[in-house]
Amino acid sequence: MGNTVRFGISLDEKLLANFDQLIEQKSYMNRSEAIRDLIRASLVEERLGSEDQEAVGTVTLVYNHHVRDLSDKLTEHQHSHHDQIISALHVHLDAHNCLEVLIVRAAVRDIKQIANELIGVKGVKHGKLVMTTTAEDL
Repeated sequence: MGNTVRFGISLDEKLLANFDQLIEQKSYMNRSEAIRDLIRASLVEERLGSEDQEAVGTVTLVYNHHVRDLSDKLTEHQHSHHDQIISALHVHLDAHNCLEVLIVRAAVRDIKQIANELIGVKGVKHGKLVMTTTAEDL
């Protein structure tokens, strides 16, 4: 981490009041920490715009494990990407439904492809991909 640099910022009073409310809702200790997080979030979004950028993604799936061959199909997909899927969590939500969270580390394009393959498997009730940076250059 580099040296801390202080700088001033001018904002409309209403915008600042709304920002202060957000800071309180999110339990930030001060404005500086909130602004640092906003800057980091913008940098991450910018980097994720490049399909070649290495990233980390979580793929969350909810499915009924009683659907014929669904568990096997999901497992096959995961095994075909064993070098990119670095961890998996399986939770039994109730007698029928499971939640699976997979952590994928690869290029943005590959993470999206893997997520789409898994979410698109017939029988998956809901799926979502969330990506972030590996934070090596933040």
